[in-house]
Amino acid sequence: MKKIIGLSCLATALLAGAGDLFAQGKPVYTAPIGLQAYTFRGSWGKGIEATLDTIKSLGVTEMEGGPIAGMTTEELRKQLDKRGIAMVSIGADYKKLSESTAQTIKDAKILGAKYVMVAWIPHEKGNFNLETAKKAVADFNKAGKELKEAGISLTYHNHGYEFVPYEDGTLFDYIVKNTNPEYVNFEMDVLWTAFPGQDPAKLLLKYPTRWKLMHLKDLKKGVKGDLSGGTPTTNDVALGTGQIDIPATLKAAKKVGIKHYFIEDESPSYLKQIPQTIAYIKSIKE
Repeated sequence: MKKIIGLSCLATALLAGAGDLFAQGKPVYTAPIGLQAYTFRGSWGKGIEATLDTIKSLGVTEMEGGPIAGMTTEELRKQLDKRGIAMVSIGADYKKLSESTAQTIKDAKILGAKYVMVAWIPHEKGNFNLETAKKAVADFNKAGKELKEAGISLTYHNHGYEFVPYEDGTLFDYIVKNTNPEYVNFEMDVLWTAFPGQDPAKLLLKYPTRWKLMHLKDLKKGVKGDLSGGTPTTNDVALGTGQIDIPATLKAAKKVGIKHYFIEDESPSYLKQIPQTIAYIKSIKE
């Protein structure tokens, strides 16, 4: 009887080990492939439909963007639908949004977007301060409430300059803690989190309920960051070839329930790098 029990325990242990091996083989990234329209900023003027065809050919099924000059927003929606691409998030200018949310709401509804993101808080270069952060908190809470009433979620996209030390954290922490989570949440730009010296995975886990969207980017090895919120576009490299721990970031993003991911490649070599990025994120295993 003891031998049978021993064999049973051994079998259980072996099966558990096999389960672990199987788990390690599961892909981390299982979300649709998304793209930030800004990646193709040099292409839209040469032909919107042709650019959308290129984007579709890359396997992209979700986008973040907004209206595009040269085509009505209604027609853009038709062209996106025709290609099976959903515009799930649109960008909004801080100043315009703080003055009125009406046009942004109209554009979002036409395009079918459920999220609106603001990527830049106006401030004096090199001087993002508490006063600016306080104003942003008030403006975001107000606009976010109006957007929510229209069925749309407001997110703020960090850009690196917000990580100025403040009390026991940073001004980014101040913004997170003082915005109403019912009205305001966040989109992590991975590069603009790492560039000022933050750890993307740790920051995701620090505020697990506040992150909804993500910009997938990597920073060239050897580049030293700062709080400027700016770096040459050539420092934007294909994911997996830079200095950011992308596997740890994606695992944390999955854990906190990021809703949508958008590849944003600002490099002049984006057409070469995007397929590399897609192949890399698909190759990451648990």
